Amino acid sequence: MSPAPVVLGIDLGTTATKVVAAGTDARVLHQTERGYPLRTDESGEATQDALQVRDAAIEALAECVAWAKEHGHEVAGLSFSTAMHTLVGLDSSGAPATPAFNWADTRAADVAARIRSDRDAASALHRATGTPVHTQSVMVKLAWLTGSQADLTRDVVRWCALKDFVVADFVGELVTEYSLSSGSGLQSMSTLQWHEPALEVAGVRAEQLPEIHSPTTTMPLTAQVAQAVGLPEGLPVVLGGGDGPLANLGVGAVQPGVAALSLGTSGALRVTRDKPGVDERCRTFSYALADGLWVIGGAVSNGGVAAQWASEAFGVDVAELLDEAAAVPPGAEGLIALPYLLGERAPWWEPGLTGSFLGLRRSHGRAEMTRAVVEGVAQQLALVLDAVRDSGAEVRAVRATGGGFRSRVWADAIAAALDIDLDLAEGSGGSGLGAVLLGWRALGEFDSLERAAELVVPEGRATPDPAAARLMARRRAVVERIYETLRDLPI
Repeated sequence: MSPAPVVLGIDLGTTATKVVAAGTDARVLHQTERGYPLRTDESGEATQDALQVRDAAIEALAECVAWAKEHGHEVAGLSFSTAMHTLVGLDSSGAPATPAFNWADTRAADVAARIRSDRDAASALHRATGTPVHTQSVMVKLAWLTGSQADLTRDVVRWCALKDFVVADFVGELVTEYSLSSGSGLQSMSTLQWHEPALEVAGVRAEQLPEIHSPTTTMPLTAQVAQAVGLPEGLPVVLGGGDGPLANLGVGAVQPGVAALSLGTSGALRVTRDKPGVDERCRTFSYALADGLWVIGGAVSNGGVAAQWASEAFGVDVAELLDEAAAVPPGAEGLIALPYLLGERAPWWEPGLTGSFLGLRRSHGRAEMTRAVVEGVAQQLALVLDAVRDSGAEVRAVRATGGGFRSRVWADAIAAALDIDLDLAEGSGGSGLGAVLLGWRALGEFDSLERAAELVVPEGRATPDPAAARLMARRRAVVERIYETLRDLPI
């Protein structure tokens, strides 16, 4: 029996591109990776070299193709996933004329604050596009660049996401798809086309942006890339989507009521449903997946980075420190932390927020402070869950993935804050596998994304402690009041 064919999912991340090989059974057979730097030289800067990212993608793909050939797997197609909220300007030849701006670049903070100062206008943009008015938004970055950065934009003719630039080499056209563009702040949720009021704020015209296609659109692989990676010219290339929506697919969280939760440096919680829309208070985002499905949720800026900060501050290995924190009872001996080390995204969307400890006593040490920080992150994810439910979406189960769950204290604290079992899907392959499953859907192997998601099976479970869940629920209202009190204090 010959080895099964595979689709290769190319996942363009913030610091590395991963290529995942999987068949129609959703089992990850192989993975390759190539890294690249994230430039942070200037205060607030977070940029990449678009050419480095493209070259890394081709190198990682070539290595994965070589593995597939060695093991007898036919490559049926390619499919893309990507970090969302990126932006690069292109010159008249299609070459990068600017760095590639990452979601974490905060230099447009003043522009975001100015737009948000008109709350009605900002809310209207959020409700129309599904994307909060925040420094991560491509619309906000464009408003900053076109409004005050003439030196950076002098040679720019067109604008696109970083994936769009990479994919252009693969298919010979500058195109995008509505999953990725739904996170730009420039696309209408109702029409899936560019939203004119947002373009006006951004200072760009629709013709300067790529044409929008479906995420399942396939285009033929160019001869240039085919030769470079060892694949046949004309092989189907599926445009793919954003890593957030595709992560839901990759962990099997596509059915109604099943949320995906990720915990890495940052974190996110998203649930899939069959219509777009945000909650009344504009605390959530609404991004497209494909086949009429949308993910509703929010990303928090402070996830595992909060524990890493504690590790560096106390001079203790992070794994050892988390073990110490796990021995502290839930509630951290009365200590509460608001872990806004990097400002905060959902549900507040305020990049200028700062962190704080409340209830600090002489008896508290590094273990209690670390436990409080972990619980603070868990509470923030629970606040996102509250907002998701307020948007009208049901959440009855959570699939969790991410490096943070290597420590049990994270799983226990988050399960208690959400008061829901966490089905751990760490080995699923995440957004890279999501790209593969979307690819198989585009190639006609699945009749629905729900059917594809059924193949992903969790590996473990964290069940909330009832007493800890009650304590976290009581404290969550306190956390929200503390945030409202501290946000306006001049510091």
